[in-house]
Amino acid sequence: MTIRVLVADDQAVVRDGVVLLLSSADDMEVVGEAGDGHEAVRLATESRPDVALVDLRMPGLTGAEVTARVVAADIGVRVLILTTYADDDAVMPALRAGASGYLTKDATGEAVLAAVRDVAAGHTVLDPAVQRRLVELVVSERDSATPAPAPVAGIPAEAEGLTRREVDVVRLVAQGLNNRQVAKEMVVSQATVKTHLNHVLAKLALEDRGALIAWAWRYGLADRTP
Repeated sequence: MTIRVLVADDQAVVRDGVVLLLSSADDMEVVGEAGDGHEAVRLATESRPDVALVDLRMPGLTGAEVTARVVAADIGVRVLILTTYADDDAVMPALRAGASGYLTKDATGEAVLAAVRDVAAGHTVLDPAVQRRLVELVVSERDSATPAPAPVAGIPAEAEGLTRREVDVVRLVAQGLNNRQVAKEMVVSQATVKTHLNHVLAKLALEDRGALIAWAWRYGLADRTP
């Protein structure tokens, strides 16, 4: 099956390079190119690609604003952010807007292609630099806040409402694994992983995967062994 991709970046040389990379893959087709945020939303709505590869800072609308509008349109387009920035002011708005992936531009061509495939397949992709930034934000917040309650039986008190399997899923997700990798690690189906994640988000009243990762690091769950 061919993955249809829209590329949105205001820098022509970067956009051309990304288009060339994607066009070299046998399973991908570039169906549109946008140089600003408004054009990105228009083309996403008109061509309805499987994946919109979007820069974060563009004229007209930011990548986060493009993401929010595309996600709100509910047209089946998944957004993968590809940007230079991995700071909190850049990362969190994009993740909260509903981005399915976030890569920085120092990623290899192979990593970009793999991320497009993963996002098209319904997985979430986080660049290691973004993962580190989330950890830094949580550590900073934890250091300036009241200490969390002591762990009970090896599991943080905040996680007591979760099942053992749900805790395992949270731990692996917080370590940067996508749903496919979590499923392989736990020897279950991806559908089971997705179900566990939905239950966890509901139990913890968290909005998305980014918030879950931050929660896991805040309470020391991410670096615990099963």
